[in-house]
Parts: sequence; C-alpha cells; structure tokens
Amino acid sequence: MGNLKKFKGICWGILLVTLWFAHLAYLLSRPFDPASPWTYLGILIQMHLYTGLFITSHDSIHGVVSVEYPVVNNAIGRFCTILFAFNNYTVLRKKHHEHHAHVNTAGDPDVHQGNFFVWWFKFMWQYVTWQQVLAMAITYNILKLWIPMWNLILFWELPAILSTLQLFIFGTYLPHRGEHTPGNKTQSRSQSRNHVWAFISCYFFGYHYEHHDQPYLPWWKLAAAKDQAENFTK
Repeated sequence: MGNLKKFKGICWGILLVTLWFAHLAYLLSRPFDPASPWTYLGILIQMHLYTGLFITSHDSIHGVVSVEYPVVNNAIGRFCTILFAFNNYTVLRKKHHEHHAHVNTAGDPDVHQGNFFVWWFKFMWQYVTWQQVLAMAITYNILKLWIPMWNLILFWELPAILSTLQLFIFGTYLPHRGEHTPGNKTQSRSQSRNHVWAFISCYFFGYHYEHHDQPYLPWWKLAAAKDQAENFTK
C-alpha cells in the first residue's frame, strides 16, 4: 500500500486529463442546443475540468504530482499547461515560485491590490503570450474543419476563459486581497471550512493559508490540513 501511495498524484493527474478529454470530446460531438440547460451545465463542468488541469500543473510546479519521479512530475505538469490553452509551463513555474517567495510585495507577479478588474488584467498580462494566442488561433482554424464553430467557442474556448476567472477569484483575489493579520507570513487567508464548496470552487485552493503554509501538500490534502488547523484553534 505504501508503494502505491507514491503514484497517487500521477493517478489524479491522469484521471483529470482523461476526464477533460472525454468530456470535451462528448461536448464537441453533440449538436449545439442553446435552449437546453445541459448545454450550460456542460460548459460549467468543462470549466471545472480546465481548473483541474491547472491545479495539476500547479502541483507539478511544487514537485508533488510525483516526488519520486521528477521527470514524470514535470512531464504531466507541462502537458496540462499545454492543454490549458497552450500556457507556458516554464513561465508559470518561474512566476509561481516568485509569488511564494515575495507574496503580496512589489516582487509578487500575482498580487496587485486594488480594483478587481485592474488586478485581473495585470494578473492575466503576466501569463498570456503572443505565441499562446497564435497557437490557439491555429488550432481553432484546424479544428473548425471538422467541428462546428459554436461548439469550439462554447465548449473549448469559453470554459478555459471562465476557468482563469475561477482560478483568479478563488486562488488569488479572495485569499490575498486587502490587509492581513499582523504576523501572517503567508499574507493569505482561507475560506470557511466547507469541503464540498471548497472542491467545487477551486479544488480546495480556497484553503489558501494552508497552501502557503504547507506548499508541499497536493490539492487533495488541503482539506485535511484545514481540518487540522481548525481543530488546533479550538
């Protein structure tokens, strides 16, 4: 059993990638029906799976998808960032480590206190590149030869955009905005303990204090860390 545990991160990564591919293939093969509520539910599910791809690449950046096999760890992380609108894993890794090292200071590439939309724009500007936009445009025009335009826009492109907003709100804006309690070295806060909502909202990354305090924990262990922190303060 102990030997199997070291493959848990790899299994989670493979599962999320498989679900992303399978659900996307299903949505792209279905006729687009704007009157069906299942259309919009499908968009939300695909958004959540996109977020799972990013969270997997994030865990890979921290080296916890596979601690024992760094090559596999980085390969899974890099693959997930490519699936997530052709993001650059090397850039993400560099800037995310800067975020942890200089959280909520001038050296933090992710935190820009102030107006929500200005902050989101600055956040996105850090990561979107012309190479990424070009790759998306080329892929879109190739896929359009076989897949209807609206299916591509609504089920491939829109969920990725919504996922960036989801990640920003629950993984950056809410945890880091405003003033933090004196002595809080993580410069972050956590949402109230509700594991169902924490998973739905952002794969437990609303428990953000726990992540910054223990960045070696993969996403599925943050709920237990939240429980431990709550019990300690009682």
